[in-house]
Amino acid sequence: MSEIEMVVNGRTVTGNVEDRTLLVHFLRENLGLTGTHVGCDTSQCGACVVHLDGKAVKSCSMLAAQASGSTVVTIEGLADGADLHPVQAAFREHHGLQCGFCTPGMIMAATDMIARHPEGLDEKTVRSELEGNICRCTGYHNIVKAILAASETMSKGAARAA
Repeated sequence: MSEIEMVVNGRTVTGNVEDRTLLVHFLRENLGLTGTHVGCDTSQCGACVVHLDGKAVKSCSMLAAQASGSTVVTIEGLADGADLHPVQAAFREHHGLQCGFCTPGMIMAATDMIARHPEGLDEKTVRSELEGNICRCTGYHNIVKAILAASETMSKGAARAA
């Protein structure tokens, strides 16, 4: 067993976990943050993407103990109270979801992508960087539209980054 401590969505959390506990399972089972999804257990689908110290990571490929001492942001931590994060708002406005299973990971990946490209994004870059996130429903068209719209809004300085 390992004792871990990290900041998750702005709150310091601690726990005792088996050494083999994945970060995704710690978030879901120990903290009740079920917005981070387990899709494939092989780090191929991206449903489990969270931000670790400001960078997108697949939480199914990382041990919870490895995240000890870090800052983690999950989909539940993006909104500011009742105000959606600009990427969340763009997904809603542009219908960038269907069943919603991949949506949290897509939004977390998109938020990271926009932060790394503050000058703005183009469709080719968005599609290329989404290769690590699988959506089985939408065909990506509206997801790409949503990310481009959020990027435009955020690059104008009208909104905060994650």
